[in-house]
Amino acid sequence: MVVSVEVAAVGTARSRGSRRPRGGSARVSRRDVLLGLFGPVAVAAAFVPVAAATRSLRAAEPPADIVFDETYRGRRIRGIRTSATSAGRVFDDAQWHVTVDGRPLHLMRRADGTWLSMVDHYRSYGTPLEATRAAVDELGPGRHLREGTEPHMGGDHGVHA
Repeated sequence: MVVSVEVAAVGTARSRGSRRPRGGSARVSRRDVLLGLFGPVAVAAAFVPVAAATRSLRAAEPPADIVFDETYRGRRIRGIRTSATSAGRVFDDAQWHVTVDGRPLHLMRRADGTWLSMVDHYRSYGTPLEATRAAVDELGPGRHLREGTEPHMGGDHGVHA
């Protein structure tokens, strides 16, 4: 193996900072190799904080099946969409499991596509979230939903013939 060592005299262009010799074959110095290796690494390292920030934002998002989970007027409201499926197809009319402070709120979908709740069943709302917020507004600060999972069907209230 033959190794060529190029020696430049003091005061020539080579010793004043020129990286490549003029004329002849282009020789790659250690500095060029290191810049070639560490240059892309430095650029990639600059993007690591950006990638980490976007990853942490995604981790903070709720799971895909939770459609809303928020605090509204001091109450925690949460709605989970449970889609009706058949043979892998998802139908448009989804069922909802909605809770207010951990207690179930029964929602129903009307024929026109709007929603109503058992607390405020005289008005229609465009989304389950709007219906849940209206139920919280109707309940007020001191009242809570019943503990049972079944909707209240009258019981001892009303006219008995």
